[in-house]
Amino acid sequence: MKKPLVTIDGPAGAGKTTVSREAARRLGYSYVDTGALYRGLAFVAAGKGVGPDDQKGLARIMANLTLKFEKDKKGDSRLLANSRDITDHLRGNEVSMLASAVSALPAVRQWLLDLQRNLGRDGAAVFEGRDMGTVVFPQARFKFFLTADPAVRAKRRHAELVAAGREIAYEKVLADIITRDTNDSTRAVAPLKPAPDAVILDSTKKTVDEVVESILALVHEIHE
Repeated sequence: MKKPLVTIDGPAGAGKTTVSREAARRLGYSYVDTGALYRGLAFVAAGKGVGPDDQKGLARIMANLTLKFEKDKKGDSRLLANSRDITDHLRGNEVSMLASAVSALPAVRQWLLDLQRNLGRDGAAVFEGRDMGTVVFPQARFKFFLTADPAVRAKRRHAELVAAGREIAYEKVLADIITRDTNDSTRAVAPLKPAPDAVILDSTKKTVDEVVESILALVHEIHE
């Protein structure tokens, strides 16, 4: 029996990346950060001076851009844009905000849809994103929606940015998260929302291990 897909959607700062990576590791599955694909496009577009309102410019970039994941010596996934490793440039606040803007464009979402589905064709993978369970893999057996209080999410995101050497005020991070929540949940194409059959997990007062255990318990209970 082919091992299933697990989708973990949710807003910025909810802990999706940490939870998804750990869940994939403990399940022995591949981990796919689909948000990195949008950030990758955003990073390349920013480098060329192309904004989210320049749809022709974005179309030209997408026509000549190849994004793919490769594992490094530690087994961690790295994102390559036309063979250039851009992984370390994807977590900045500006790139995240631009990624949110370009992800609202139908042409961008369609461009990445086939790529994402191709990555999941063999199952045994944990996909992290914002519309994995609603649009990309509506047939996935296990769907989770991870959320948390905006103030807590901003605190986590701020700590992450500071640890990466980026100086930014907590208030700015919180404002950006609230703005991004609004943009992501109200966009016309693939708005951020739980799939009807998704299990909603609130990580506000839970540790990473507690959230991962909740996911694994359900996967093991039903699949095994």
